[in-house]
Amino acid sequence: MERKLRFVEEELRQIAGARMSKMGIDSFLEHAHEYKLEHVEVNIAQVFTSFSSMKSSSAELIRRRNKALEESHVMKVAAAQIAPAMAQERGRSLSEEHLSRRLCDESPSPMQQDAMLAAVAGVLPVEVQDRFARALFRATRGNVFTHFQPIAEPVPDEAGGPPIAKSVFVTYFQDAAEGRSATAMRERIGKICSSFAVALYAWPRSSAAAEQQLWRLQEQIQDQERLLQEHDSFLRDEARGLLEPARQGSSSLLEEWRLFCAKEKAIYAILNCFEGNNSLRASCWYASREEDSIRSVLMTGPTPTIDFTSASAMLIPDRGHTGKAAPTYNKTNALTAIFQDLVDTYGVPRYREANPALLTVVTFPFLFGVMYGDVGHGLMLLSAASWIFYSDAAHRFPDLFRARYLVLLMGFFSVYCGLLYNDFFSVGLCLFESRWWTPEGRPGTEVKSEPLFDTRNMGGTGPYPFGVDPAWHGAQNELVYMNSLKMKVSVLLGVAQMMAGLFLRMGNALHNRCKMDFLCECLPMMLFMLGLFGYMDYMILYKWVTPMDPAPSIINSMIAMASFADDPNGMFSEAISHRLMMICLLAIPAMLIPKPIYQWLKHRQRQEAAEEQCRRPAGLLILGSQSPARHLRLRDVEQQSLDSVEDDKFDFSECLVHQVIETIEFVLGSVSHTASYLRLWALSLAHQQLSLVFFNLILRSGMAMPPPLNIPATYFCFALWFCVTLAILGGMDVMECFLHTLRLHWVEFQSKFYKADGHAFQPFQHRSILVQCLHD
Repeated sequence: MERKLRFVEEELRQIAGARMSKMGIDSFLEHAHEYKLEHVEVNIAQVFTSFSSMKSSSAELIRRRNKALEESHVMKVAAAQIAPAMAQERGRSLSEEHLSRRLCDESPSPMQQDAMLAAVAGVLPVEVQDRFARALFRATRGNVFTHFQPIAEPVPDEAGGPPIAKSVFVTYFQDAAEGRSATAMRERIGKICSSFAVALYAWPRSSAAAEQQLWRLQEQIQDQERLLQEHDSFLRDEARGLLEPARQGSSSLLEEWRLFCAKEKAIYAILNCFEGNNSLRASCWYASREEDSIRSVLMTGPTPTIDFTSASAMLIPDRGHTGKAAPTYNKTNALTAIFQDLVDTYGVPRYREANPALLTVVTFPFLFGVMYGDVGHGLMLLSAASWIFYSDAAHRFPDLFRARYLVLLMGFFSVYCGLLYNDFFSVGLCLFESRWWTPEGRPGTEVKSEPLFDTRNMGGTGPYPFGVDPAWHGAQNELVYMNSLKMKVSVLLGVAQMMAGLFLRMGNALHNRCKMDFLCECLPMMLFMLGLFGYMDYMILYKWVTPMDPAPSIINSMIAMASFADDPNGMFSEAISHRLMMICLLAIPAMLIPKPIYQWLKHRQRQEAAEEQCRRPAGLLILGSQSPARHLRLRDVEQQSLDSVEDDKFDFSECLVHQVIETIEFVLGSVSHTASYLRLWALSLAHQQLSLVFFNLILRSGMAMPPPLNIPATYFCFALWFCVTLAILGGMDVMECFLHTLRLHWVEFQSKFYKADGHAFQPFQHRSILVQCLHD
């Protein structure tokens, strides 16, 4: 049925102006019960037979029309070539009366009568014309003369393909007189024409015969054209019934049939997975919250029009251990679907494992905004998101429309971080009054600004209310200040996100009731992160809000802490840093040693329990002699116990090596991952500097020209600046920041807790099947 529908749909595409209506699958699913398989099959078979016969008829009509058309062109060539030859013969002593008698008697042309020249004419495609001429020349050793006359208009293809450019050819050669057998030359030419599959037509004996045949052919062409027009009209009438909506607001009837076939085909494919003869049974996964609705559907049927009285179905829940990992069902909506796709690209979460997509909804666009922070560029992303929302991108670009909320949040957080950085296309915004006062000085001299806020935190005027003070823009030490600020912010955000990952790891351990993982992995990891990097973050925040003179160096403090050395200008006492470092060092063996020993002890306990269970049936064989069934059951238990002992394989060295790798990966990864979050600072700095360079070199250079040249120069430079900004900062830099944000989530964040070794729950759903059918 699908094959027949594809054939009919292909035929409908060739009809000019034919358009199939595809209103979606909602209307079809509401009325799918109105279609019956046997009725649809009969209708599709009838339509297929009708269109097949019409295609054959159309091909035959086109073939006849083309044959008449080609022969008419041959007659035109014949009339054009025979008339001059006859005029030349008339100059050789033929009188008007003799010529008239010969024309009326349709006697042979002078070329054929006097010189015994024969002609073979036909039509062939232009693309084989040169090869055909070379083949004739070589086969006849140059004893033929071939004339080619291109046909002005391409000839329509009989199979419905594109028109073919063709030419009329006439081959002259010396042949026997009329009434005698054909010579070898004619046979040789005929074989070459057959090998090239050219259409041959009879060469007329005179120009009058050519003109008379041409007149008959033109009438035949008109008749065939009229038949073709009637055939096309009938085809349009047949197609109109298939292209019209099946009902108001629905898709075309042909599209409804196609969706019905896809639905029935999927149902039969699923039914083939069932087992049983008189009754069908199958094992499946389903969401526990939907158990009641499934039972009601099985008992009453999905719609009142379906009669379930002749068959019954029931659901038997099995909540025991099936030996197979349960699939993961992540329920999403329009907002969370794209973020779940980003997580699933790395790996599907394990069943009942903490899903990082929930935090990714906020952290992904926010970290992107940290790197891409600029009010102007963020507004460009918001404009792109608005276009996706309010245009027909859902039909033209479905994948882009699926990511509309991602683009919207990325633009929003880019604007938010741009306000924090106080960057609008690299220009500072004076949203509030500056908290710095710059005295006037002579040009070329360095002027030092003075703060207008309380730098000692003594209760005076506060600093700039929100974001970076605009006075820093253009300052000599702007780059030093912004680098220090963004670098420390990157470390703070990175440690906070990795701590969130460790909390999710603790949640997984508590949910799985695995005390060993919680006590010997999660807690030591948390202590290591808090003791080392949490302490570093605390020093950063404390240094920001506490005036100190001289200001201590955090890097020197961390080096002294790691080497148990004295820090002469430390922020806190040395005892605190030394104790925290000792806790971090003790956390490493706590992660390394206890878990392999615990697993080895648990293995010994299972092994001893299995051996004890194997010894018990031997003492109960007397009871088994009275009951053969029980005897057999005891033997089965014994065999199962032996199999469980063989299957429970444990290698202590392998477990120890695995734990060593896990510990080293976490300890070294914590350091490298913290440094990896500095890409937030690096990308933000690169973005800001690129924007500044484009503004200064392009836009400001045009405005700096002397008047009146600055007016047209500003227009030209603005267009150039906007194109460069859109191509590099709006295109390439967006992709770069997106990929770096994706790496931070996949590697630095998700590696702290995410196993990602599950498989997605893929329910049998008519909607998803039909959506895939529409995409195909």
